[in-house]
This record gives sequence, C-alpha cells and structure tokens, in this order.
Amino acid sequence: MISLMPTIFFGHGNPMNALSKNSYTEGWASIGKSIPRPKAVLALSAHWYIPNCAVISNLTPRIIHDFGGFPTELYKIEYPAPGSLELALCVKDLLAPVSVILDESWGFDHGTWSVLKHVFPKADIPIVQLSINQIQPPSFHYELGKKLASLREEGVLIIGSGNIVHNLSAYSWGEGDVPPFDWAVRFEKHARELLLKGDDAPLVNYQNLGRDAIMSAPTPEHYLPLLYVLGLRRKNEKVSFPVEGVDGGSISMLAVQIG
Repeated sequence: MISLMPTIFFGHGNPMNALSKNSYTEGWASIGKSIPRPKAVLALSAHWYIPNCAVISNLTPRIIHDFGGFPTELYKIEYPAPGSLELALCVKDLLAPVSVILDESWGFDHGTWSVLKHVFPKADIPIVQLSINQIQPPSFHYELGKKLASLREEGVLIIGSGNIVHNLSAYSWGEGDVPPFDWAVRFEKHARELLLKGDDAPLVNYQNLGRDAIMSAPTPEHYLPLLYVLGLRRKNEKVSFPVEGVDGGSISMLAVQIG
C-alpha cells in the first residue's frame, strides 16, 4: 500500500525531448521506474496558463501539439492516457472555495505528455491537468498546492512541469552545447539551496530575489508549477534533484523530487 506518493517538478524544456534519448529523458524514465505506480497523475503544466482555475474532466483527453516549427514526426506523437472524472471532481472539492471549472475542451499539452511519455511510456495511468491561473499572485499557487496535499495519501502523483530558469529570448537556438549563462547558474544554485533548507518564502516571493531571478523567470508561467510542489511538501521531507542540466544556456532542466 502506498503511504505517501512523492511529488515532482520536471524541467521539461524543448518539445523535441519527446523524441530524444538524452540525459534528461533517461532521467525521466528512471524516475518512472523508481517511484510507486500511481493510481492517477495530476499535472500542472506551464502551457495551460489561463485567467481562471480549470481542471480537465474529459475521460479521453486529446493530445495538444502546442508549438510550431518543429519536425513533422513530433506532430505525429500520440499519448492516449485516459482522464479521470473522479480525480477532477476531487480536485474541484479540495480547492473550494476557489472556483474551479470542469473543462472538456483542453487536453494534454506538451508540458505534460513530452515528459510523461518517458516516465510512463505505456500511457495507461489516468491523467488530469489543472490550469495555472495567470491573474493570481505566486502565493495563491503555493496555497493551492497545500490544499491538494491529501491526494498524495491516495496514490495520486502530483507533478509540476515548467523550468526554474526559462528565458527563451536568451536561448541559443541551433548552436549545440553552450555553457549556461552566469545568472542562470546563480539563480538555480540559490533555488537549490533554499529547497534543501526548506525555506519556501523566498521561492514563493522569487520576484524579490534580484536581477538573476528577473533574468531567469522573466515571465511566471514556467516557474509557478514549482510552487505547487513546494506547497505539497511535508515538514522535513527529503528533497532530491534526479535530473540536472541547463539547455541552450538559459533553460534549466532541473527536476525537483520531494519524498
């Protein structure tokens, strides 16, 4: 019997990771083999960033190829995992009195499927996505994570998918391996230190951490999924970093596992 599922933040990076075999995707596959098999997955992806809270209630969610300019084979990928109305309704109840819309139109965007196709390649575990409300402050997302904590006791794996450092304007497209920018290294290092200390407040209020934070998270959507995972953490729970690396100089691929 599962006593407490871990919770994980994935740095998902380039959609091409869905097709690639590299240190990141091999790390994701290793995570899938090392954790208990979940009853279901609740995913918070940077790519469902809308002005309200919504949860997928469709039993057969579509896969969304939410990007452009990539090879044709990437658009042919399918990930036919089922949805779960039961989990969607449970999430809605847990987040009350916050209003949560049951949504049948959205599906699995690449923040979810490009990672989970490596973690759970059989696509046989029910998945529900919860949107990230773009009009709410970081503290709101942290508190929502706390409200969802009981799901960990019920065999639900809750994941955030984004990037702690995500600056596309500085990304070195098509230049092969490039060293990470100094500000990216400093901010990721600082975030790691705070995570290991269990000091959540500066991470929630990351916009006050100076220029490195501003450069590393110039827009919030890829950073905010981390705050849900932080909110799910229990006192003195172990934190580890099963996947590491910086892609294109300005995208942190760090995975943060709690439990």
